[in-house]
Amino acid sequence: MTANIFTIPPAETLSGFSPTRYDNAETMYRRCGNSGVLLPKISLGFWHNFGGVDPYERSREIARYAFDNGITHFDLANNYGPPYGSAEQTMGRLIDDDFRPYRDELFIATKAGYDMWPGPYGNWGSRKYLMASIDQSLKRMHLDYVDLFYSHRYDPNTPLEETLQALVDIVRQGKALYVGISRWPLEALKVADEYLRDHDVPLLIYQGRINLLDREPVKEGILDYCNHNGIGFISFSPLAQGLLTDRYLNGIPQDSRMSKERFLKSDKLTPELLEYITRLNTIAKQRGETLAEMALAWILHQQGVTSVLVGASSTQQLAKNLKCISAKPFEDIEC
Repeated sequence: MTANIFTIPPAETLSGFSPTRYDNAETMYRRCGNSGVLLPKISLGFWHNFGGVDPYERSREIARYAFDNGITHFDLANNYGPPYGSAEQTMGRLIDDDFRPYRDELFIATKAGYDMWPGPYGNWGSRKYLMASIDQSLKRMHLDYVDLFYSHRYDPNTPLEETLQALVDIVRQGKALYVGISRWPLEALKVADEYLRDHDVPLLIYQGRINLLDREPVKEGILDYCNHNGIGFISFSPLAQGLLTDRYLNGIPQDSRMSKERFLKSDKLTPELLEYITRLNTIAKQRGETLAEMALAWILHQQGVTSVLVGASSTQQLAKNLKCISAKPFEDIEC
């Protein structure tokens, strides 16, 4: 790494951001596959807490705290909210209020692939949907381009070449610098890798779910394929919607995600799972860490993982999660 990659402007030019935000650059960033991109080990996801139903000033405080602490990668999707599109609108406000002078320090990603608008052209992986979605996302975020655009999910009914050529053209039109795919099966990943390389828009990164309760990309061979073919890997839902924290060790809190039965169902918390989480929590305490910190560190120590996407409902929560960057590996126990 050359010495001037993280040069900081003079303090008087900063709009309230910390002049020391890159002081831990050597331990904070990892190279994304074989690319020139360095991503923070912890990236900020906008799936929750940045929608139209959330207080803007709280969202702003979290985003500013993240950037102050070296988190340069913000991860969005067209339908993040609720309502759909509102997380990107929040990003647009943040760009206007705080981040436009620092746009070149940020690595902003968005995606399309899930339900977004009514009718046959607002879902899945058609060229029609992807091309319309990137234009809408740029308008909502008040941006000329995103750094990374994903196909958010594998579409079994659209030819892969159609989806992939749309990604190629989005880069060639200057609307994204890089492309990624999320939750594609291994064989489709191989097709995407070859197609994109052949069209001079190499696949930058794969987004998949790896955590102590869900290791499917490891078992399927996806992480190994990415690691051996110069493709980055970023893990979403690293704390299994809060299960890999101490939040549910003593029951289901009334204000929890599980109590709302929306993204996390109460029947997921079986006696066997609770016993496993309790054992993990004991190990974390012995290490002088929280369960969340240890669970995040476990992912970061998987060979081939570039970054971990975390959500945050407060700066305090984000601060705790950032501690995993310096945590040591631990002896894994199976569920």
